[in-house]
Amino acid sequence: MAARSTNRGLDRRALVAGVLDDRADDLLVVTGLGSPTYDVAAAGDHALNFHLWGAMGSAATVGLGLARARPQNRVLVITGDGEMLMALGALATVGAAPAQNLAILVLDNEAYGETGGQASHTAFKTNIAAVALACRLRDARTVTETVQCSDLKEFLLNAEGPVLAVAKIAQDAPERVLPSRDGHFLRSRFQAALLGENTP
Repeated sequence: MAARSTNRGLDRRALVAGVLDDRADDLLVVTGLGSPTYDVAAAGDHALNFHLWGAMGSAATVGLGLARARPQNRVLVITGDGEMLMALGALATVGAAPAQNLAILVLDNEAYGETGGQASHTAFKTNIAAVALACRLRDARTVTETVQCSDLKEFLLNAEGPVLAVAKIAQDAPERVLPSRDGHFLRSRFQAALLGENTP
């Protein structure tokens, strides 16, 4: 599903595209600040994508709120290691108030891509999947090789949640694909799609 990059780590765009390929009509996708948003946008615009421009640290908790409010929908949070490290307490909340329909994908390049590529804590062996398990998420795993990606989509979209996967990705920076940055538009479109109304 995801081709291995020429440098260390998985190809982030191929990985995200593989997870979202032929997505269910009712899948809700929440994206964290920066590159995860660009990756999801590159996989295709969708009214049920909710991009958190400027709300760093909020992806997991927004996803949890959606999952608890919409138990009939699968909710997939796609975020980065920097944001997840900023909000490790969110994993404790996810574990304490679990939602069976919630999955979190952490794209971990071991760097703070939005602020210059400084090494993040995961470069120094902080293990986000282990933290998730300690916070009582139902399952968590780390994907480092292409061969492990074969069941990643099934895990994220169908395993009983809350679950978390960390994908170790390359540190390259693909060309940015920018969805709308109009927060009012994104909120209104997402809300209309949830309610089955015509989207703007």
